[in-house]
Amino acid sequence: MPKLDIVSVEEAKAKSATRGKRAQILQEYLDYIDQLKSGQAGRLVAGAGETTATLRRRLGDAARAAGRKVTIKRAGDEIYFWAERRRPANGRRRRGSGASS
Repeated sequence: MPKLDIVSVEEAKAKSATRGKRAQILQEYLDYIDQLKSGQAGRLVAGAGETTATLRRRLGDAARAAGRKVTIKRAGDEIYFWAERRRPANGRRRRGSGASS
């Protein structure tokens, strides 16, 4: 009998989006995003044969596949990124989140 695991739709889409090299790259960038804790940002520097545009596109693709909101900024030849806070399911901000009411 098979074992059933319940996962989010975003995870299912991300894990089943593509196969091969593209899927490996997507998973690598998802891992970069997932490593960030609250209040942290990541910095990527392009390696040989890569451009900052490539890094930005891959990060954006990974974030969209996972249903995550990620801010991506370029500074020279470096890419900085951070995950936005998730809102509660009802779409409202939490009290004291810095938003004026």
